[in-house]
Amino acid sequence: MSSSKDSLPTASIRLDVWLWAARFFKTRALAKAQIEAHRISVGGQSCKASRGVRVGDQLRIQRGEEIFDIEVLGLSDQRGPAAVAQTLYVEPPEARERRMQAAAERAAARAGYQPPAGKPDKRARRLIQALGDFDAW
Repeated sequence: MSSSKDSLPTASIRLDVWLWAARFFKTRALAKAQIEAHRISVGGQSCKASRGVRVGDQLRIQRGEEIFDIEVLGLSDQRGPAAVAQTLYVEPPEARERRMQAAAERAAARAGYQPPAGKPDKRARRLIQALGDFDAW
């Protein structure tokens, strides 16, 4: 015979709703698309948008080039202010440090390339053509 503690349902909320409420994505549709593209994993396994998220679950969220490793602390099905949304999860300091380090490396890689301020003028176009780099403009 099971105890009454075992028969209590554990609170959960849909993954796409939670990601939207925690402000990782602007819309539920975007959250669902990322889940279907296997960029979100719960406990190391990819899942469906309808999967229930519970307090204590470990999520890995890949948003663009950023990767968030978080633990769910709270559940919400309403999108609120950012300050409230940040209380729904915690990111371990080492995961945050890894994410910040990767962002700094990407910024440093971009710093070497300076795009031109505008289209080349007539003189610059002639110089480019003289060098033989026709695809530059």
